[in-house]
Amino acid sequence: MCCHPALAPEARVALTLRMVGGLTVPEIARAFLVQEATMGQRITRAKAKIRAAHVPYRVPEAADLAARLDGVLAVLFLVFNEGYLATGPRTDPVRADLTAEAIRLTRLLRELVTGDGCGEVTGLLALMLLTEARRPARVSDSGELVTLGEQVRSLWDRDLITEGRRLVRERIAAVAAGAPPPGRYQLLAAINAVHTDAHDARDTDWSQVVALYDRLVRLDPSPVVALNRAVAVAEVDGPDVALALVDVLPLERYHAFHATRAELLRRLGRADDAREAYERAIALAGNTAEVAYLTRRRGQLGASDNS
Repeated sequence: MCCHPALAPEARVALTLRMVGGLTVPEIARAFLVQEATMGQRITRAKAKIRAAHVPYRVPEAADLAARLDGVLAVLFLVFNEGYLATGPRTDPVRADLTAEAIRLTRLLRELVTGDGCGEVTGLLALMLLTEARRPARVSDSGELVTLGEQVRSLWDRDLITEGRRLVRERIAAVAAGAPPPGRYQLLAAINAVHTDAHDARDTDWSQVVALYDRLVRLDPSPVVALNRAVAVAEVDGPDVALALVDVLPLERYHAFHATRAELLRRLGRADDAREAYERAIALAGNTAEVAYLTRRRGQLGASDNS
């Protein structure tokens, strides 16, 4: 019912997160990068639309499932993300209950979905597993976020990585055998597989990561995807090239936009500009571990720091 095509895609995801996933309106608003009041109105309108359109509360017919799949996958992805980087001010920085539930539901979905849709379901499951595998290394004992490049990789869950890589290889073989080209989740899973292939951050094949993001941008030309691509570009072409890509993105309300700018400006020796960007990121970030990390990085910028 929540993913019924009578509802706009944004309303489907928001309503399902609220009614099925159990997320609060503030958590959903942060996931969508909108004001809490705006999200509350969106959910209220979605409920009114269900009543007005007489949307039935029942399992859809088999022929209707394909049209509902994208909305369901988007919901599962956002539930996982909220667990992996929880935004509530009084919650743990990582909510294993949400990541576990998202993975459980995606496994179930993979058992149920057949045909062309199974590729993206498998891709999403692989993405979740490869991401979840890094969770033990993501928050320090002091409660601070540990970036991918600084994580102790021996702490990663090797069983989850093995399963995730196997699913990625399965999709690569299927596409080679004539299956539809990889979609958004399959490409994101492939990007994460590249990261987990590297025994050390310095061994990461950043050119491959950029190439995969190039394909992803063609499928999903969103500013957030462009921001993540710019992070990889910085490792290949330098922070100056990446900063030029970042500065044109309409993401002023997104904390990761300012955090990315801060790191790039820091690498370019622009300490004052970096400090301002860190402050913007701290003001917008909702995750306590991330705030702790950004605060430390800002504090490391001395008044005359140009390194």
